[in-house]
Amino acid sequence: MIYWQIFLAFFIPGILGYGGGPASIPLVENEVVKRYEWMTVQEFSEVLALGNSLPGPIATKMAGYIGFEVGGMPGMFIGVFATVAPSLILMILLGGLLLKYKDSPKVKRLTLFVQPVIAILLGVMTWNFFAESYVGIGLLPTILIAVISYLLIERRKVHPAFVVAGALLFGGFFLG
Repeated sequence: MIYWQIFLAFFIPGILGYGGGPASIPLVENEVVKRYEWMTVQEFSEVLALGNSLPGPIATKMAGYIGFEVGGMPGMFIGVFATVAPSLILMILLGGLLLKYKDSPKVKRLTLFVQPVIAILLGVMTWNFFAESYVGIGLLPTILIAVISYLLIERRKVHPAFVVAGALLFGGFFLG
C-alpha cells in the first residue's frame, strides 16, 4: 500500500503541476506533509533546500529522496517514475499534436494565464516556510536568514548551494 501512496503522491502533482518542477512543489508539499504526513513542513523545506542546491530537476530529486525515506529503494524508483510518468505518457500520446500546435497563439496565451497561478502557489509555500521558521527559531533569526540569503543570491550572485550551506552552519552553531 505504501508504494501505491508514493506513486500517487508524485503522480498527481506531476499531472496538475503545469509549468515544471517549481509549479509542482506546492502540490508535492500538500501530498507529503498534509495528506500522508510523511514529513513536517520543516523537514520538507530542508529537503527542498537540499534539492535546490543540487544540479538537475528539483521534482525528481525530491521524489527520489522522499520515496527512499518512506519506502526504501523501491520507493525511490516509484517516486521518480511517478514524477516523470505524466510527461512521458503525454509525450508518447500527444507528441504529434504538440508539434503541430506549439506555435499557436492560443497555446502561448494559455501559458501566460497559468504563470500567475504558479507564482501564487510558490508564494503560499514561501509564506508557510516563513511561518514555520518563525515558530521554530523566532522572528529575528528568520528575517536575518531571509535578508542575508536574498542579498547573497540576488545582489552578490552567490550560488544557492553556498547560501544553503551557510544557513545550515548558522543554524547548527547558533540555533541548535
